[in-house]
Amino acid sequence: MCEDDHGIGRRALFVTSAAVALTLGTVSFSDGPAAEAADNQETRTVRGTLPPGSPDFVYLPVDVPAGVREIKVAYSYDKPSVPAGTQGNALDIGLFDERGTELGGKGFRGWSGGARSEFFVRADDATPGYLPGPVRPGTWHIALGPYTVAPQGLAYEITITLTYGEQGVTPTPVYPPSRAKGRGRAWYRGDCHMHSWYSDGRRTPAEIAALARAAGLDFINSSEHNTHSSHAHWADQAGDDLLIMLGEEVTTRNGHVLALGTEPGTFVDWRYRARDNRWARFAREIHRAGGLVVPAHPHATCVGCGWKFGFAEADAVEVWNGPFTPDDEATLAEWDNTLVASVREGHGRWLPAMGNSDAHRDPDAIGTPQTVVLADDLTREAVQEGIRVGRSYVAESKSVSLAFGVSGGHGEHAGIGERLRVDRDTPVTVRLEAQGAPRCSVRFVTDQGALFTSDPLPVSGAGTVEWHTTPSYAAYVRAELRHEAAVGPVPGVLAAFTNPIFLGRS
Repeated sequence: MCEDDHGIGRRALFVTSAAVALTLGTVSFSDGPAAEAADNQETRTVRGTLPPGSPDFVYLPVDVPAGVREIKVAYSYDKPSVPAGTQGNALDIGLFDERGTELGGKGFRGWSGGARSEFFVRADDATPGYLPGPVRPGTWHIALGPYTVAPQGLAYEITITLTYGEQGVTPTPVYPPSRAKGRGRAWYRGDCHMHSWYSDGRRTPAEIAALARAAGLDFINSSEHNTHSSHAHWADQAGDDLLIMLGEEVTTRNGHVLALGTEPGTFVDWRYRARDNRWARFAREIHRAGGLVVPAHPHATCVGCGWKFGFAEADAVEVWNGPFTPDDEATLAEWDNTLVASVREGHGRWLPAMGNSDAHRDPDAIGTPQTVVLADDLTREAVQEGIRVGRSYVAESKSVSLAFGVSGGHGEHAGIGERLRVDRDTPVTVRLEAQGAPRCSVRFVTDQGALFTSDPLPVSGAGTVEWHTTPSYAAYVRAELRHEAAVGPVPGVLAAFTNPIFLGRS
């Protein structure tokens, strides 16, 4: 074993446009297996300290000679006590191969964030979160992400082990089909944000698929943090009753975004901030790969979780993330403001909302909440189209079902995500039928706010609520079902909400 010190004196900065990264001194090995010991392995250990204010990404180059069968990396770092309100140390890790670290990810071989303390890569297998494939000679890079750094600095130790020998055969990936049996044009239930052991979750794809079926879901979307390594591990879990779409949760330092339903094998880079003016490029990549752009939990309070890139490239927004919290209430209010803005600007474009569980491990519940989409069939494209045009509502579980529509005086009708094209002063009837929402109140929300709140529904959870208005009074109307509030004017936790129906001719 050789040891090296990558302290302050061994570091070199490189700059690519607005993105700044730190490159450490290169770790070198021998020229090949002839020089190795009987165990056919070589190991190097490096240590260093990253100061507060370090760049978002630090690269450790590793010269990999010919004849390597496996690369294994283990790392640790100190976690000192810090005063209340001060960030401690957290260090993420990943790997790029000899093709380099250029933004776009051509050399990407995996990312585990802070979920694992070690990983390996070889041709025939890799640690979850990493991609199997040939170990070719050249300069590889271990990517470090100092997520937070304590005032004392972040002292780390990295051990790299190369195993020499004949490489195995890289498996041909098999992906889930892009359609399931379906029921024709119908309402389909889905959860598009969840994590398996291929990122920082603790469940296998098989466990997630079983929980999705138990939650009454018709479709799910793979969304691991900053890796597409799970894409080839879902095929066995799909079936006539469950459509499995593939994607990624692109986890930047300025917010997270779902790449929803991309082509199998699509990787989306995350190594930029809003100030770097990079996001539009990667949003276009998601669209070119057939996916939807859905900012996730925009008002989450964890470091780097709040969405700061704006919504110009978004196809929808995740308004409800996991159990309903004040963060979701803030996002709901912000989303409603975007509806008002779309009415004011008169361009007809508006941002649909959805809800997902973001489940990672027990007791996180898959399908709490779930997005219920009116789609022409149970296919990737049909589900995406339903989400994109807002033909959907969000429910806390499979127990809640809604039918929401508006009608004019001459038989005109519009449903969720549609427009009722009638004159400004035409009387309009708003009608909601609910199932599975015991003691919940119904609120009809417009561009003026909540203009109508019903008495609680009966304990059976079923009921019908009507309200009358005109387009001149309400430019749109959407429905919220809320549980009984614990105190005073608090509106109560959501049981369900719908995307809007717009009223008027424009």
